Amino acid sequence: MSQTVSVRLDEEVLQQLDLMAKAADRSRAWLMAQAITQYVAHEAWQIEAIRQALMKLTSGNAKFVSHEEVEQWLSGWGTDEETEHPRPCR
Repeated sequence: MSQTVSVRLDEEVLQQLDLMAKAADRSRAWLMAQAITQYVAHEAWQIEAIRQALMKLTSGNAKFVSHEEVEQWLSGWGTDEETEHPRPCR
């Protein structure tokens, strides 16, 4: 079952939304529903991934790479010193 809700958007966003709706031959409401559905799915995935990582951390099963190792690895990107990513340890 769906419900009607109100959303306040800037005029510029509404204009862009109307252009997209016209180009896609869809309604403004359809595009907004799709966008919100995708956003909610993405955020739910991210929250679950964080929850699982915190569970690993609190249970002592998390593996880590130090900040320094990651920083060194990233500083080599695009140079002759580029290396494989650092391996996590407990």
